[in-house]
Amino acid sequence: MTTTHEAVPGGGPKRSVTRRRRPLTFDRASFMVVFLGLPLVIFVVFVVSPFVQALYYSLTDWSGFSAGQNFVGFDNYVRLFHDDIFLKAVRNNVLLAIVVPIVTIVLALTLATLVTIGGSGTGTVRGLRNSGFYRIVSFFPYVIPAIVIGLIWAQVFTPGSGILDALLTKIGLEQFENYAWLGDARTAMPASMFVMIWGFVGFYMVLFIAAIRGIEPEVFEAARIDGAGRFRSAVSITVPLIRDNVQTAYIYLGIAALDAFVYMQALNPGGGPQNSTLVMPQQLFTTAFTKGQFGYSTAMGVILAAVTMLFALLVFTVNALTGGRERKVKGRR
Repeated sequence: MTTTHEAVPGGGPKRSVTRRRRPLTFDRASFMVVFLGLPLVIFVVFVVSPFVQALYYSLTDWSGFSAGQNFVGFDNYVRLFHDDIFLKAVRNNVLLAIVVPIVTIVLALTLATLVTIGGSGTGTVRGLRNSGFYRIVSFFPYVIPAIVIGLIWAQVFTPGSGILDALLTKIGLEQFENYAWLGDARTAMPASMFVMIWGFVGFYMVLFIAAIRGIEPEVFEAARIDGAGRFRSAVSITVPLIRDNVQTAYIYLGIAALDAFVYMQALNPGGGPQNSTLVMPQQLFTTAFTKGQFGYSTAMGVILAAVTMLFALLVFTVNALTGGRERKVKGRR
């Protein structure tokens, strides 16, 4: 039984209202067990439990194929911070998490703006002609598995016999006749980033198109009457109104960039020249299944999970500090 105070219309004194709690019947209990208890058990068994096990194994010298292991404490983590190859992989992952989301979001937003409100400056607000065709073509790379995308572009970048070298040579750039795009430390990472961005842009363009479609056309028409051009409308109207979508896209792209195992393994299985394209998941895989150091590789996985969570927290914090939450509250009012 609970007592609450409710205001009386007209500004009178608050009155006390006593409400009785509903009895715990079999129907209510079974509902809570099925729809609350069962999902919680599944989450604990398949998410929390493996993570706790990973934390434990990261504190051992387990080889992965032996029945026992020795507890070594934080020795694996101390080794990690003195492992130059792993630190190089961390730097590569951080670079990917910065460049890939930013470039992908800028390109996707530009394309989404063009096919939704980038049409004629007179009449109703509309996108470019044949915008449906552009959406299909842009989305097509996303339906191809990442491993297939990586293998296709690995062939495109092949020195001498690759399509890219052939095209550049045909237009007079003879210096690229046998250029190893993935074999040069200066171009291996940019080429890998290009492949990832090419695979991501289409999906996030469609995501932003859906978000922009949710904005009332009268908003853009009013901006056009006030003299705002396409670029000004995109920066001052579109981006602020789909801010939550941009934040979500950045988090997902950042997580994909921090993983990047499939793309990098298909393009440069060995980590590239001077480990220029090596990422943490690649080093983890090699350490576990080639060197048989599962305890050490599990510590790498824990670090990767911590970096991923830190990245998401950083994005939410920056969004809150730049007024994202404040604008959301004002919008609801």
